[in-house]
Amino acid sequence: MELNLTTATGKASKKAIEVSDANFGREFNESLVHQAVTAYLAGARQGSVAQKNRAAVSGGGKKPFKQKGTGRARAGTIRGPIWRGGGVTFAAQPRDYSQKLNKKMYAASIRSILSELVRLERLIVVDDIKMDAPKTKELVEKLTALGVINGALIVMGELTEAVALSTRNIPHIDACQSDDVNPVNLVGYDKIVMTAAAVKKIEETLS
Repeated sequence: MELNLTTATGKASKKAIEVSDANFGREFNESLVHQAVTAYLAGARQGSVAQKNRAAVSGGGKKPFKQKGTGRARAGTIRGPIWRGGGVTFAAQPRDYSQKLNKKMYAASIRSILSELVRLERLIVVDDIKMDAPKTKELVEKLTALGVINGALIVMGELTEAVALSTRNIPHIDACQSDDVNPVNLVGYDKIVMTAAAVKKIEETLS
């Protein structure tokens, strides 16, 4: 299949880029994409929370008072959960939230998302995005010409410093290299503006 190319000024190019149907023309697998997004977000969780239970709190080895005759409720330690300074009842411990997702499933989810972006006309392929220096206004003009209104992710084969710095002050606009594409950032933007070089690199990665 072919993807229509657009110039950076928003005009339709006479050229088109040839891509694989397997990568840009397959059916959308919602359950697989959901699994990939969930696994990616779960893997980003820190999971370093740590609280002390009654065994981990220091002290409390001695019985605070005798068992009988004081009129108080019996107690064996001052570090129980009902005591001030005691341990937490169900103390949270460090854990690994990552979920297993094999490489074939991950690649299939990327293909599924890319195909759906093409189907919904949310993928804009441009020949290139050239900027001599970081200019927020210049980048806004380019994106406006491409029909970007509600935010976009710019994907380049090699992310230039000028483009990266220009996106910093524009709300809902981000940029990344083709190597950094993942299920979360592909589904998280209204439009994906991708250079022809980025498309070729992604195809090579998925092949």
